[in-house]
Amino acid sequence: MTIAAIAAGEARQLPTELPSTKFVSGQDVVPYFEGWIRNADGSFDLVFGYFNRNWQEEPAIPAGPNNSVEPGGPDRGQPTFFLPRRQSWVYRVRVPSGFGKQVVTWTITANGRTEKAYGELLPVEEITERIVMTRGNLNPGTDDPNKPPAIAIAPLATVSAKAPQVLTAMVSDDGLPKPRPVVNRPKPAGDATAIQAQANSSASGRPRGLTLTWMQLRGPGNVTFDPQGPMAVDEGRAAATARFPERGTYVLRATANDGALSTTADVTVTVDGAMTPR
Repeated sequence: MTIAAIAAGEARQLPTELPSTKFVSGQDVVPYFEGWIRNADGSFDLVFGYFNRNWQEEPAIPAGPNNSVEPGGPDRGQPTFFLPRRQSWVYRVRVPSGFGKQVVTWTITANGRTEKAYGELLPVEEITERIVMTRGNLNPGTDDPNKPPAIAIAPLATVSAKAPQVLTAMVSDDGLPKPRPVVNRPKPAGDATAIQAQANSSASGRPRGLTLTWMQLRGPGNVTFDPQGPMAVDEGRAAATARFPERGTYVLRATANDGALSTTADVTVTVDGAMTPR
């Protein structure tokens, strides 16, 4: 595995867009093969992500002719709900030790265009769990004492469509790395442009230290989360409210991040279809 090989692979497979081009909707979804991981038992994980070229549209494409993984599919647990833009390392297919030169193909048809990704055990595409946990950092971390967080999701009661549902995650961590302190920069006087720029740069932004983020992997409609994006873990706990638009089966993912390493946990939610007034 080399940095050049990974960079070349991404440039080869992802579509080209002009910086000024921002399609709200109507574009395709491109599956992407991230690489493969060698497991201790001799099996392999083929790791996939995707690139939804829309900036706002979030297609729900159920497993079937328009969203298939073969062989063994069409449904092999792949995402069926696609968030905007690039979503990396979100899906795995485990293959046996004797997989050899076989190929797993993920095919997605969205807005009339079909795209494919091919997962195979090419030596230059081998990656590690640490690359996934660090979101692409190639440093092996052999001298790093930091350990990734651990997550446990509280069991859910009966879930009804459109009713608020509290999602609670218990997160533990070793406290490393230490969060960087917040620097309060003074606001310069005089030039209005400088004042505005300084005010923007000193905004609170995302929380520091241990955080948790929810995202949707599967489901017939868009699940809304409150709050959205990373939330701080307080005394080992992080809670968010989710609303499910209609009955069906949803898969949600919680990602805990300590600022350097991340861990994920998935939860399957079955919505019974009962409607609760707002």
